[in-house]
Amino acid sequence: MIQDARILQDEFIPSEVGHRDEEMDALTHALAPVTRDEPAETALLFGPSGAGKTCLSRFAVDRLRESVIDLTHQYVNCWQDYTRFRALYRLLEAIGPTYDVHRQSTPTDELLERLESYDGPPFVVILDEVDQLEDESVLYDLYRIPRITMVLIANREPELFARLDERLVSRLHGATRIRFEKYAIDELVSILEDRVRWGLDEGAIDRDGLARIADAAAGDARVAITVLRNAARRAERDGTATITSTMVKEAIPAGRTAVQRKHVDQLTPHQRVLYEIVDDHGSIAPGDLYEAYAARVDDPKTDRTVRNHLSKLAHYNLVVKEGDGRGRTYRLQD
Repeated sequence: MIQDARILQDEFIPSEVGHRDEEMDALTHALAPVTRDEPAETALLFGPSGAGKTCLSRFAVDRLRESVIDLTHQYVNCWQDYTRFRALYRLLEAIGPTYDVHRQSTPTDELLERLESYDGPPFVVILDEVDQLEDESVLYDLYRIPRITMVLIANREPELFARLDERLVSRLHGATRIRFEKYAIDELVSILEDRVRWGLDEGAIDRDGLARIADAAAGDARVAITVLRNAARRAERDGTATITSTMVKEAIPAGRTAVQRKHVDQLTPHQRVLYEIVDDHGSIAPGDLYEAYAARVDDPKTDRTVRNHLSKLAHYNLVVKEGDGRGRTYRLQD
C-alpha cells in the first residue's frame, strides 16, 4: 500500500504548497531583494502548530534557489539548537567546515566572529520555533550581519516580542509579518488527498475517511498526516488493500499521542522538568510549580521565563491551564 514512505512524514516538503497562496506571496515578496543580491528585511511567521509555517518557509527558500544561482541557506530548529552556541554552530555548517569547532573549548564569540566575516552569497536563515532560544541576543547579532536575511517562526507575536531586547524590537518594527490560521477541514482533506496520491496505492482510502481524519486533527496538518501514516501502516501490516473506517478510528488517538510524544521529546531540559512536575502532581498551582521546579534544577530561570515555558507547553497541548488569578492550576492534557 505504501509506495513512498517519505510522503507520509510531516517534515516532507511537497512540490506545491496548497491553501497558503497569500502567505506564500507575502514571503516571496519579503525575500525578493535576495534575487538582486541584496539583503532582505526580516520576515516573521506566526501561527498555531501544524498551520504550515515551517513547510511554507522551506518551500519558499527552495523556490528562491531556482532563481538565484548563488544562495546560502540554513534551517535551524530552535527546539533542538536552543543555546547560543548551538544556533551559531548550525549556521556555520552552511558556510564552511566546522571540524575545528569544539563544544567544550571553542568560545561562542569565535563562532559569531566567523559569521560576521562572511562575505559570500546572500545567506537566508530560517529560525524555527525561535522563541525557544535561551539567549535571544543572537537574533540581534544576526540582524547586524549584512549578508544574512532572517525568517523567524513562532507561535504568537506578543510572547516572542516580550522576550526581545528593545534594540531588536525597534529594528523589527518594519519586518514583514505573516500570520497563519488553522487549516479548515476541506483544506486538510485536500492536503491528505495529495499525500495519498503521491505516497499510497490508488484508492487506498476514500474521501469520507480523509474527512474523518481532518475533523479529528482540528486544523493541525501535522496531526492529520500522522494519523494517515499510522492508518496506512496498519492496513499494510494487516495485508488489506484499503484503509477501513475502523483503522482510521484506531489511528486517531495513536496519531495524537505520537505528535504529543514528539513534542515532549523536543522539550528543553527546563521545560521537561516543568512537564514532569505537572505530571507528578496531576494538578498544581503556579507558585507550587515554581517552588518544585527551583528545587529540582541547579540554575532556575526567572518566574517570567517559566511562565513563557508553560505557555509554550500549553500551545502544544502538553499542559492545560485552568482558572485565573490565584485559582489557576496546570495539568497535563488528557
